[in-house]
Amino acid sequence: MEDISLRALRVLKEVDLIAAEDTRHALKLLNHYRIKKPLTSYHKYSSDNKACFIIEEILKGKNVALISDAGSPGISDPGEDIVKLAIKNNINITMIPGPVAAITGLVLSGFPASRFVFEGFLPYNKRLRKERILSFKNETRTIVLYEAPHKLLNTLRDLFNLIGERKVVLARELTKKFEDLIRCTLSEAIEKYETEAPIGEFVIILEGSSEEALLEEKRKRWDTLNIEEHVDFYLKQGKNKKEAIKNAASDRGIAAREVYNQLIKNKNLKN
Repeated sequence: MEDISLRALRVLKEVDLIAAEDTRHALKLLNHYRIKKPLTSYHKYSSDNKACFIIEEILKGKNVALISDAGSPGISDPGEDIVKLAIKNNINITMIPGPVAAITGLVLSGFPASRFVFEGFLPYNKRLRKERILSFKNETRTIVLYEAPHKLLNTLRDLFNLIGERKVVLARELTKKFEDLIRCTLSEAIEKYETEAPIGEFVIILEGSSEEALLEEKRKRWDTLNIEEHVDFYLKQGKNKKEAIKNAASDRGIAAREVYNQLIKNKNLKN
């Protein structure tokens, strides 16, 4: 209740209609602050007609506020669709700043926060889910995800199986009564929740891959090729000989002159 701002309370008192993710939860907030306004539900299961109804009410001259159960409307939330429709209909919109679980979790994690990636909820489809996780395997920025308690363990397992061991912070019920942060590794988190049922909504904050680890992985991959094969790899991509030598040298962490000399030496040996 205390996270709401003075500006948000003023706006809720002034609007003609409030669209809420769950009207029962919204009533608790509104009753607490003695705000009496018409309510309508709008959530991820609402039909397109409901979104159109809200837009039509605005076009009639009403002011409408959209609120969510927790966090910020529009972030991994159907409020995003309302924003698009409002813009399409040339409707003026604004946002009242408030709590965002992704940002709160990121800051509390202690991982680098100057650059980060927000992925929201992972796809349900297994193929798309695997592709999404693999897409940030080599990501050096901090990665932030959302997850529901009943899916948490499977998500932790998928992350571990596809990107390997990684430091992680599990932030639960942020800004609420039972706020909790767990700092561990993915394998430790899996072990914990194999015997303990997760409770509450989670923010998963993953430490990004280190530059050193990525360089080492690349060097191991290039070690399977000899110098000539390495240079030829770039020649086949359309690079000229100078660029190919330079790229191969960079991959191997050696000077371009060293690659060039090795090519000449191998050519002489063959001759």
